[in-house]
Amino acid sequence: MRRTDSAGRGPVRYGPPPPEPGLPVLPELASAVASAAGRSHGEPPGGGPALLDAASGYWSRRGLAVERGHVAAAPGAPPLLLALTAALGGDVLLPRPCPAWWAPQARLLGRGVFHVPTPAECGGVPDPYALLETVRRVRAEGGRPRLLVLSVADDPTATVPPPEVLHEVVEAAADEGLHVVSDETWRDTLHHPHETVLIGPAEMDHERVTVLCDLTGPFLPPSLPAAVARFPATEDGADLRARTLDVLTALGASTAAPAAAAATYALGEPDEITARLAAAVRLHARVADAAHRAVLAAGALARPPRAGRHLYADLGPLRPALAARGVGDAQDLEDFLGERLGMPAPGGHRFGDDIDALRVRLSTGPFLGSTPSERLVSLGAPDPLELPHVERALSMFGSAFDDLRADTQRMEPPR
Repeated sequence: MRRTDSAGRGPVRYGPPPPEPGLPVLPELASAVASAAGRSHGEPPGGGPALLDAASGYWSRRGLAVERGHVAAAPGAPPLLLALTAALGGDVLLPRPCPAWWAPQARLLGRGVFHVPTPAECGGVPDPYALLETVRRVRAEGGRPRLLVLSVADDPTATVPPPEVLHEVVEAAADEGLHVVSDETWRDTLHHPHETVLIGPAEMDHERVTVLCDLTGPFLPPSLPAAVARFPATEDGADLRARTLDVLTALGASTAAPAAAAATYALGEPDEITARLAAAVRLHARVADAAHRAVLAAGALARPPRAGRHLYADLGPLRPALAARGVGDAQDLEDFLGERLGMPAPGGHRFGDDIDALRVRLSTGPFLGSTPSERLVSLGAPDPLELPHVERALSMFGSAFDDLRADTQRMEPPR
């Protein structure tokens, strides 16, 4: 049962706020925004030529050549996924867990949403055998599975699926006639790029995969929402894009001119954009590794973070100590850690996980500093973990988990 409080607050509107970007806006990006502030005309639904050409170039540099006519833009990923889902029709399959904003798009359209367990080694994609079983069960019950949404650089789990696992998933989706939407928002934030192989499903199946990239996060601040999608370079892909643009037009979902200018500039990947992104990735990776070590040292579980700015932890082994503090499920855990850590700590139920599981997504942004100047110092430090404000934040974080470990050990029966 979905829990609400006495004010009727459900899991979408009143969930914890998204993590702060953590770093000030680049001056060059701000200049691009300012240059468009005086425009009297807006972007057409789906994006103007300059933005679409910039998106085409972005994907071409990643081995996914595409023409302007197979690209679309929108004011953020949620309206773009909503339009795609409406254009495709049918029920939607999602990995469990998955980003908190995926399922509401389908439910808003009255579509069935079915979560599929992920494999042991990663999140972001469903287990291929569980996917086949779920599709056949849904069909047997009268459903019409049509769309699979997955991520190769996952929020919330911060993992990257091995290519062989992804290949099995893409093959299973093709066998069942599913269209795949690949959310590749965080693909450019690999923590250890020389040790991690990232391959997208569009490189495996050119006809049934649409790639989605939310520029808010890796490239743009939340105040400039913009997202782009690459459709298959086929006749069916062109038809899907046309239907998607119809929905965006009906929604009035056009990208504002300043956000479009910022997105165009960022997608061109000038030196200052790539340098800032590389430095930010190194910083978040260092902090994520330290937070991961603290979680494991306390006896909790977490896959090593490989991309993005999050860490997904399972505090099940600490359940006795948490129960003594009144924490019995993921909502309780969210409330407890949010207060204890002084930072948003959304429970796993926000991401489609079982509310009885004590899982939580932790973000790296709050460790970088509490002021813009502290964050900039963190960005430029040879070793940010030695900075007093970073060291202090990580120490407080580790202490909270150490207390839970100590209490759990005291509660264990003697051997």
